Amino acid sequence: MRASGQAEAASPATGDLWVFGYGSLMWRPGFSFLERQNGLVRGWRRSLCVYSWVHRGTQERPGLVLGLDRGGACHGAAFRVAGEDREATIAYLREREQVTSVYLEKYVRVLLWEGAVVTALTYVADRRHPQYAGALDREDLLRLTATAKGRSGPNAEYILNTVAHLEEVGIKDPTLEWLAAKLRSRGRKEKAAGEPDGARKSAMS
Repeated sequence: MRASGQAEAASPATGDLWVFGYGSLMWRPGFSFLERQNGLVRGWRRSLCVYSWVHRGTQERPGLVLGLDRGGACHGAAFRVAGEDREATIAYLREREQVTSVYLEKYVRVLLWEGAVVTALTYVADRRHPQYAGALDREDLLRLTATAKGRSGPNAEYILNTVAHLEEVGIKDPTLEWLAAKLRSRGRKEKAAGEPDGARKSAMS
C-alpha cells in the first residue's frame, strides 16, 4: 500500500522528472530545474478550495490557499528536473505541500506551450480531507481571506502575490482578479481610516 497522500498514478521511475505548479510553485519552486515552460492540464482547475490552518490562517480563523480541484482546465508552469535530483525534489515537495496531508500527489498529463505532452507530478486537493473547502462563493472568499493570517503571513498578501505573478506570465483568473481588487480596495479604506484627520486633509490638498 502507498503512504497516504503519495502518488496514485504511475510515472517513469527513472529519467528526468516533470513537476506542474499552479500556485506559489510557479514563482517560488524551491528546487533546481533544467527548464521551465508554461503548460495546460485538462480535467483539473485552479481553485481556492483549501482551508489554510498553518501558512495563511489557523484552525480558529482559517484562510484559503490554492488547490487543483476536479473539472475544467488549468494553465500553470511545468519544470523539468534532472533525473539525479528526482528523489530529493520529491522529498522536498512532500515536506512543503503535505504539512497537513490535504493534498494528494498525482501524475497528470501536461500540454506544454511548445506542443509536447509530458507526465508531471502535481498536488491536487483531497476532497475527503477536513481542510477541503469546496466551491465557495465570492463573498465567502473575501470574508475568509481579508483577515486571516498564518505562519507565512496574511492571507491577503498570498492572494495579491498570486495574482501579480499570474499576470506576469499572462494567465487570467477572473475569480482571483476580482478577489485581489476587493482586497486592495479594503486595504486602502483601512489605511485611510487609520490616518489622522490632518494627514488625510494634507493628502487631499
